[in-house]
Amino acid sequence: MTELSFAKSFLTTLDSRPTKVTADHVEDAKSYPAHSAYILPKMPRPLAKKVKLTPGAERSLSVTLKSLRNPPLDVTLPAQALSTSILTLKETLSTQTSIPVAKIRLLFNKKPAPDSKVLKDLVGENDMKAEFSVMVIGGAAALKRSESEEVEPKVAHMGGGKEALKTEEFWTDLKGFLTQRLKDEAEGERVWGVFKKAIEGKK
Repeated sequence: MTELSFAKSFLTTLDSRPTKVTADHVEDAKSYPAHSAYILPKMPRPLAKKVKLTPGAERSLSVTLKSLRNPPLDVTLPAQALSTSILTLKETLSTQTSIPVAKIRLLFNKKPAPDSKVLKDLVGENDMKAEFSVMVIGGAAALKRSESEEVEPKVAHMGGGKEALKTEEFWTDLKGFLTQRLKDEAEGERVWGVFKKAIEGKK
């Protein structure tokens, strides 16, 4: 069969069929090819129900700070506002455990959480709790050193005026304050460096 004769035969076959489906057309379901039903896989966890807040109310989170290493820690901070910064969490943990803020590192989903971040930057819209891993630089030794330092009055240790500028505690507190106020860790460290360089240049 030549191409021309095939084309004519094909067109003749099409002409014998209706140009469009009639309004009362019914297709026999038994003529469909048999196949198994497709079932969607289960979600890894059910969707959290949205909590309706009263006007003006802000969602709060239950924050858990855990460390399985030495020293072992398991601290739960209930009702933390979404605007709570990572630095604030570290300061709260430091108050409860006597570990210096400078020795504490918080990790969220195995990634370091900068001091300038707030809870809203890390958690999802429907999350009602957040869990952070705690890493203590120096381990239990840092805790022992901080306990021995608390025996001496802090004011006497730091001194006043120019003596305070020579202490590591002053510069650590200043860096934390600048980072929290500027909400930018890199910018806070830059401004902190400018202050420190200016003070050291006067010596």
